Amino acid sequence: MNLHEYQARDLLKAAGIPLSDGDVAVTPTEAEAIARRVGGTVVVKAQVHVGGRGKAGGVKLARNPAEAAEYASQILGMTIKGLVVNKVLVVPAAEIATESYVGLILDRATQKPVFMVSDAGGVDIEEVAAKTPEKITRLAVDPRYGLLPHQALKLALALYRDWDQARAAMKIMHQLYTVFMTNGCSLAEINPLVTTPDGKVLALDAKIIIDDNELDRRPDLAVLRDESAEEPSEVTARRANLTFIKLDGNVGCVVNGAGLAMATMDLVKYYGGEPANFLDIGGSSNPEKVVNALKIITADTSVKVILFNIFGGITRTDDVAQGIVTATQQFKVKVPIVIRLTGTNEKEAFRILESVGMTVLNDMDAAVSQAVALAKAAA
Repeated sequence: MNLHEYQARDLLKAAGIPLSDGDVAVTPTEAEAIARRVGGTVVVKAQVHVGGRGKAGGVKLARNPAEAAEYASQILGMTIKGLVVNKVLVVPAAEIATESYVGLILDRATQKPVFMVSDAGGVDIEEVAAKTPEKITRLAVDPRYGLLPHQALKLALALYRDWDQARAAMKIMHQLYTVFMTNGCSLAEINPLVTTPDGKVLALDAKIIIDDNELDRRPDLAVLRDESAEEPSEVTARRANLTFIKLDGNVGCVVNGAGLAMATMDLVKYYGGEPANFLDIGGSSNPEKVVNALKIITADTSVKVILFNIFGGITRTDDVAQGIVTATQQFKVKVPIVIRLTGTNEKEAFRILESVGMTVLNDMDAAVSQAVALAKAAA
C-alpha cells in the first residue's frame, strides 16, 4: 500500500524526524489558509501515487497565500499519469545547502532491511544507481539487533563531514528504522534529506510503502489507503480477492499461482509479446474468481488477446473452465481467448469448454506462442 507524501510525513513526524511545517488541502481556500499560517514562500504539491509530478505541473512555488490558492486551483482536479489529483500538500519552501538520499528497503533475498544512502539526493535514486553506483552506500541491518550505533555512524559519515550534521543524521536513521519496522514497511525513504544554510538537517520529502500483509493486524494503517489514487482495475481486483497488477502490454494473462504467473509473463516476452497484467487467481476453485478476472481484463482496451494458463493442483481445472463459460455467457468478450489447462479434472475441463466450441491446449509453449501471434495480428 502506497502512502501519500503527507501521510508518510505524519509517520516520520510521529517518530521525531525533523520536518518543515505544512498541511494537506482539498480546496484552494484551504491551501490559502495553510500558506498564510506557514508564512513566506510555499510549495504546493499534488498528492498522487506516481512520479513525475513536477514535470506534469503538479508542483508549484507560491510566493504568497493568494498564489498558493491559485496554484491549488490549477493542480486540484488535474490528471497525472491517469490519476486525478484530489489533494495538495502545502509546505514552506526551504533554503537548501545540500541534498542527500536516505532510504530503507526490504531485501527479500537476505530477509533483512537494507539502508541505502547517498550524498546525491534530490534526484531519482534509480538514476544514481544506474549511472554512478559508487555514490550509494548500502548496509543490511540484522533485525535481531536493529541499527547499531557504529552502523548509523558509518551511514551518516557517508553523507556529512560536519560532526553535528552527522550526529543529526544518525538520529534520523535510527528514527527511520523505527518507522520501517513498526509499520511493516517494504520501503521508507527521505529524498531529499537536506542541510540548511544554518546547518540544520531536515527531511523535505518522504515516501513510504507498507506491505499489504501488515494491514490485517494494523487497521489504523489500513484506513490510510486512498483507493481514488490507485489504478481502478487493481482496486476491483483486490475487492475480488485477486492479485492483479496492470502492465503496459496487450496480452492479458489469467494464471493460478505467482510462480506460474511470472513464468507465463517471461514466456510471453520470450515469444516477442508484452504482458498486459499480472493476475493470479490463486488456489481457489471458485468459478466466480474467473468471472471477475475476465471482467477486469476485458475492461482494459489495450488487451488484444486473453491467455489462460492454469495448472490444476489445488485448483480444479473444471471449475476454471466453468468460470470461463459463465463469464462469456454473462458478457461478450471481444478479443480471442487462448486456453491452456492441465492437472486436476482436466478431462472434465476439456469437455466443458469443447461443448461450447472453445479450443483447449495442454502445452504451455504452444498456448503462449499462439496468444502472442494473435496479439500481434490485432495490433
